[in-house]
Amino acid sequence: MTDRIWTISNSISISRVLFLVPLAYCLFGDFENNRLWAAGVIVLATGTDFLDGFLARRLHQVSEMGKIVDPLADKIAVGTLALFLVILGDVPIWYVVAIILRDVLILAGGIYIKKKKNIVTQSNWPGKFAVSAIALYLLFSTMMIDSLETWRMYSLWLSVAIMVFSLIIYTQRLFIGRQVPQEQAQ
Repeated sequence: MTDRIWTISNSISISRVLFLVPLAYCLFGDFENNRLWAAGVIVLATGTDFLDGFLARRLHQVSEMGKIVDPLADKIAVGTLALFLVILGDVPIWYVVAIILRDVLILAGGIYIKKKKNIVTQSNWPGKFAVSAIALYLLFSTMMIDSLETWRMYSLWLSVAIMVFSLIIYTQRLFIGRQVPQEQAQ
């Protein structure tokens, strides 16, 4: 494990937050196919989430900093996109509150474990699936294509179910001390 901060994989993680600028431009812009352009930006940003973890492992750049930067970038990007879509009236506010509340609880638990055991907790598979399910719902909500409305609603409830499940797993890790198999993410 490396202790370097500026690795290729960490830089890619940070780039996910920078994608919010063109995303905002596309979402709030008044030009033809702006929603499809915004969806394209989301797909590119989502690709960086897979790329950074892959490169961290491949280039032996897994770091304590990366374990913090990667999920933090996810939370900032997803939370900001969700807020954009609330402003546009495409996502219910309760959904964004649920995302933010879950993330705050997980962050608080991670800080607690860091202080008590001096361990930086890694993302786990249910957490990654939750972020992916949330991203799928937000992607459908960004496109707002009538023929995909049923899929958009299914993805809403699927993401809520996976968020609850992942929060339960994180809570078990915190209070019960049960170690859930963790991916070797950054």
